[in-house]
Amino acid sequence: MWEHTKVFLLETGKIASFAGRFFKEGLKPPFELTEIARQCYTIGYKSLPLVGITAFIMGLVLTIQSRPTLMEFGAESWLPSMVAISIVREMGPVITALICAGKIGSSIGAELGSMKVTEQIDAMEVSGTNPFQYLVATRIISTTLMLPILIILADAIGIYGSYLGVNIKGSVSFTLFFSQVFENLSFSDVIPSTIKSFFFGFAIGLVGCYKGYHSDKGTQGVGRSANSAVVVASLLVFILDLIAVQIADLFYDL
Repeated sequence: MWEHTKVFLLETGKIASFAGRFFKEGLKPPFELTEIARQCYTIGYKSLPLVGITAFIMGLVLTIQSRPTLMEFGAESWLPSMVAISIVREMGPVITALICAGKIGSSIGAELGSMKVTEQIDAMEVSGTNPFQYLVATRIISTTLMLPILIILADAIGIYGSYLGVNIKGSVSFTLFFSQVFENLSFSDVIPSTIKSFFFGFAIGLVGCYKGYHSDKGTQGVGRSANSAVVVASLLVFILDLIAVQIADLFYDL
């Protein structure tokens, strides 16, 4: 037990030190803008199909599952606003972040791990290129920027899925459905979820880069780095979400 606790604390300290190095080295010019743009395309655009399909199914299933319960209490008219608030506040950000932890976190861990194993990172240092700024900082910045955009799109797609779910066993016009949604959504729903999505993106990029940058030698080491990046990033998403909910509760009295 003590041994596991010791390993956990050591790993936490190393990740915190890696984050400190990012703020010290990664946020100073010259910035690798071309690489940041390329990473934004890879992380954002190429993740959109998976995020969109998941969000659509999430909104559809949540509506279908919630409808019978609301009908028992004669509150079926609250279905659009209830589903929209659930998606915007919690389900959209958390589920999208978990998907990105699996797809983006493992991808970054495996990519940097492979470069570490094949000594490409060492070669960059010898050639005078700063690998931390070129490989690590660009990926962390891109992930931090793209996660909020993906989450906003996922929220919109999920709410549209809910609209189709409502119309499977009923008939609600597009205008009425979305007027109910926007009448009940408030800044206290949107702002906290948007702010925490930046932290989700930073955590996923940071952990993926840390695991890949410190990968063990061999193909097994690369596999362990990718797998470990997913596990640690997913755990961090839940911890950050818990903290964000507590802070939002203090400010907005949810």
